[in-house]
Amino acid sequence: MVVNPGEITTAAPVNGTTRVAAGTAQVADTAQVLAEVLAGVVKAEHVPLDSHFFDDLGANSLVMAQFCARVRKRDGLPPVSMRDVYAHPTIRGLAAALTEAPATEPAPLRPPEPPPPPGSTARYVLCGALQFLAFALYCLAAGTTTAEGYRWISGGEGVLSVYLRSLVFGGALFLALCTLPVVAKWVLVGRWKETEFPVWSLAYVRFWLVKALLHANPMVLFTGNPLYVLYLRALGARIGPGVTILSRSVPVATDLLTVGAGTLIRKDALFLGYRAHAGRIRTGPVTLGRDVFVGEKTVLDIGTSIGDGGQLGHSSALYDGAAVPAGERWHGSPARRTPVDHIRVPATRCTTPRRAGYALAALLQTLLVYVPLGVGGVYLVADLVPALDPLLEPGARELESAAFYAEALALSFALFVGFVVVGLVTVTVLPRLLNLALEADRVYPLYGVHYSVQRAVARLTNIRFFKWLCGDSSYIVPYLRSIGYDLSRVEQTGSNFGTEVAHETPYLATVGSGTMVADGLTLLNAEYSSTSFRVSRVTIGGHNFLGNHIAYPVGGRTGDNCLLATKVLVPLDGELREGVGLLGSPPFEIPRTVERDTRFDHLREGDELRRRLAAKNGHNARTMALFLFLRWLHWFLLTLLGFAAVDVYGGRGALGGLLVGGCLMAGLVLTTGYWVLVERVITRFRPLEPRLCSIYDPYFWWHERLWKVPDHHLAVFDGTPFKNVVWRLMGVRVGRRVFDDGCYLTERTLVALGDDTTLGHHSKVQAHSQEDGTFKSDRITIGDGCTLGAGALVHYGVSMGDGAVLGADAFLMKGEEVPSGAHWGGNPAVALRRA
Repeated sequence: MVVNPGEITTAAPVNGTTRVAAGTAQVADTAQVLAEVLAGVVKAEHVPLDSHFFDDLGANSLVMAQFCARVRKRDGLPPVSMRDVYAHPTIRGLAAALTEAPATEPAPLRPPEPPPPPGSTARYVLCGALQFLAFALYCLAAGTTTAEGYRWISGGEGVLSVYLRSLVFGGALFLALCTLPVVAKWVLVGRWKETEFPVWSLAYVRFWLVKALLHANPMVLFTGNPLYVLYLRALGARIGPGVTILSRSVPVATDLLTVGAGTLIRKDALFLGYRAHAGRIRTGPVTLGRDVFVGEKTVLDIGTSIGDGGQLGHSSALYDGAAVPAGERWHGSPARRTPVDHIRVPATRCTTPRRAGYALAALLQTLLVYVPLGVGGVYLVADLVPALDPLLEPGARELESAAFYAEALALSFALFVGFVVVGLVTVTVLPRLLNLALEADRVYPLYGVHYSVQRAVARLTNIRFFKWLCGDSSYIVPYLRSIGYDLSRVEQTGSNFGTEVAHETPYLATVGSGTMVADGLTLLNAEYSSTSFRVSRVTIGGHNFLGNHIAYPVGGRTGDNCLLATKVLVPLDGELREGVGLLGSPPFEIPRTVERDTRFDHLREGDELRRRLAAKNGHNARTMALFLFLRWLHWFLLTLLGFAAVDVYGGRGALGGLLVGGCLMAGLVLTTGYWVLVERVITRFRPLEPRLCSIYDPYFWWHERLWKVPDHHLAVFDGTPFKNVVWRLMGVRVGRRVFDDGCYLTERTLVALGDDTTLGHHSKVQAHSQEDGTFKSDRITIGDGCTLGAGALVHYGVSMGDGAVLGADAFLMKGEEVPSGAHWGGNPAVALRRA
């Protein structure tokens, strides 16, 4: 390969003159080395200096990520990021950009992280034993309380008596569940301070117990309600008047949370008050001033602050120590200044009496309606339908009799079918009636009838079961239409939408023809200020592809034929983007598609498409039938366990209450073991292998079936050694003493986790992608002592060396190789520099 040094120059105007940005010899040397590296990656003898990486060489982001990794390993070359590659998509342009002398020297890279000391297996085991003991005591206390409460409720005569007893017992139980976390926090911890302690220690056990109780208490259901703000104050948070918190992410170190008056925090924002890093828990302050706005899918790390009137946009993050000055607007991950105003709805008058009245009404509605029905609803129905009395009578059946199993079979089937039928009618009819009270683009004050209607519509139409049932198939299209989506003329692909599509209201959601959406899309068609809200239409253009975990706001500046990459920040300003791809937060343009992505396009046209789509629909229909059968079978097994608990309780009096608590624990073990077994049976007890295929390949249809296996029950194991046991049973190669604070693994048998790895809350390890009809999966290797920050996402084909750190909210793109001890962050992730 011969390079002419005289051909590569970069000039820049300085004070009316022209200076050479870098010596031609240096640029030529860099270009030669880069060309050699790229030739090795694409397996070519020669790479022309002016060939476009994507258009001419047919490379894609995976290939270029491998190129960047190899460049970082070559001595004497500056580091290359994917942003550099997309900004300068030729060897000539990239070499010139890398060797151009900057106006100021960039800050040095963060030094390698020291390897975390090996954890103690003895402490690991002891911590697990203490956590199990605490959980067992909680279940036994709950079982005893529940058994005695239901015994008292069942003694009521008539509907009114049963209702009043349910009201008293349910109200007392509700109050106890809300009070217990507050008492536990003040007794076990006192006032949270900035501190640090190792996981699996006694200090961690206290921390975990408080966190678990906070996540399990019913006040989480009151987010968006002034009651929730009062509850956080009771836990020690300093929160001013007029604050609205829509996020269900409960902060743990509440004494370190300060929120000024009139601040708005939208849902899916993380502000935990702690960080899990290198096998240790660090607590730190999160400080928000007055009239602050925090957007959707944001992460506020410890030590961060936003000044009065400041804003943090959607899909953004503030890292440790970052501060948004008063009155400034920031967005991105990590965040930086932006002119975009994210508060787009005018303020209205929202008085303190209005907030107090709304909170009181919600509390009374809960105590007088929901709690009695939830606690004593079965007995209320039994009073109205006497034929059901034998089912609730302790000792009325023998465990070895055929009648015992027949009754459980009949009841579980009736309940399951009733749930499906009534649930489907409810989500398609009731929200439509409620929506008649809302008018698009009209500003309403918070905490009134219209606000209640909006929240009810959002909750009812976002029920996960039906989207999970129909997602990743052709059947999701009629379902979304039935709940109100405007999908215009659909070009059916069999995978138009994934299983996780969320919205504020489905009646103002428009998705253009030919658009495909992966999992995790949230349509932000309700806009908020701290005193008002309005619902407006969100329109996504035609022939788009949307990756995972995208928050699409009202007024998003994208049109037709766009690719929106995973975790991208959808722009709210500038020209309308069409025919391009967008990556990162803040976003930058990338090619819409590349040659390698079109290799399966012949399967998406004409008779071949019709034949394969029909076959896929048939396979998906069988998967949906299996989905329903397996869930009913699970209900049946739990019904058997419940009948056994009732029967045993009837025969043993006070001891029966403890046995009921034991049945609660047995239910968790049964649920976990059942779904682990289901997944392993589907995979034929074999690990997955990396694949590249069309979505019309039968392998992909089978792989989709795995995504429908429920795993939300795993959250109860977060932060305990038992999570690692479950991951191993599901095929994950898990090292010793891994700390998992709430990570999600999509393809378990393609993931390897090293010893003493720390996985942050709400992080995700995704070993696949599905883009424009092409499916790709590959292995992910995370070395010993690595750390994934809260909200981080690791894509397929990634390897992280021992001791590497991935920051909060980072997106580590496919094929990246993070060196040992390196500290990466951002979206897309790059090596971080010193502040």
